[in-house]
Amino acid sequence: MPERREAGETRRAMRSDAEQNRARILDAARAALDASGDASMQSVAKLAGIGQGTLYRHFPNREALVLAVHRHDVGELVDAAPALLAAHPPLEALRRWFDRLAAYGRIKHGLAGALHTVTRAQLGDEGYGPVVAAIALLLDAGRAEGSIRPDVDAEEVLLLVGFLWRIDLDADWEARSGHLLTLVMDGLRGGPGRPSPGSGGAE
Repeated sequence: MPERREAGETRRAMRSDAEQNRARILDAARAALDASGDASMQSVAKLAGIGQGTLYRHFPNREALVLAVHRHDVGELVDAAPALLAAHPPLEALRRWFDRLAAYGRIKHGLAGALHTVTRAQLGDEGYGPVVAAIALLLDAGRAEGSIRPDVDAEEVLLLVGFLWRIDLDADWEARSGHLLTLVMDGLRGGPGRPSPGSGGAE
């Protein structure tokens, strides 16, 4: 029936508009919070080019918005692992994923003040497991082809790259983080001459 088709098309259009508004809000919130951890809901709405009513329909309070930004960024980071493996050899995919992790670390620096308003349980439980699983996927692919050493696990690697959250955001941040990630990659690299697990590299 024409009326039913029109109603369905209207609902789809409304969903599409809502999804576009949500994406615009998240982009604006990330930019606003990166610039200032104290960014207000009003400033986010203005930056997104929407009314405050639209913002509050999507996110009832500032804490909900901050958590949504965090979830979105973690989701993009996790989803990147299989996509990178599909396009690159495992070792290159891992390095490219580390570069994305570094970018996320920089964003998290900007969000640090705002994230203090959200409970540790909300942040840790939702983000830690998926990130570890993404690292494990990359490591498994590298181990299977022999390009990554066999005696490390995903949680150890996440500990190794934890420095990304502690580097000061100054002019040298990108160079310093890139150099440290190169050192991590050198340590993870497999192949001839690597010590066997448990040997400590000594005879």
